[in-house]
Amino acid sequence: MRDDNVTDAAPGKTLTPQARRALEEAAERRRRAETEALLAPEKGGREGPEPTRYGDWEKGGIASDF
Repeated sequence: MRDDNVTDAAPGKTLTPQARRALEEAAERRRRAETEALLAPEKGGREGPEPTRYGDWEKGGIASDF
């Protein structure tokens, strides 16, 4: 999962393995976000933020944990 842009992220500097991994993970998140942006929007779904975004079902400020 090596991205050639990662080596150009800090010209003249040696990246630590942790920094390289962080840059690779960020590049992967950007690729996934671009892919998800191409998907058709949901029809008939709830308005507003995803109700399960915190691992619990939330509606009207009240959370229910299943």
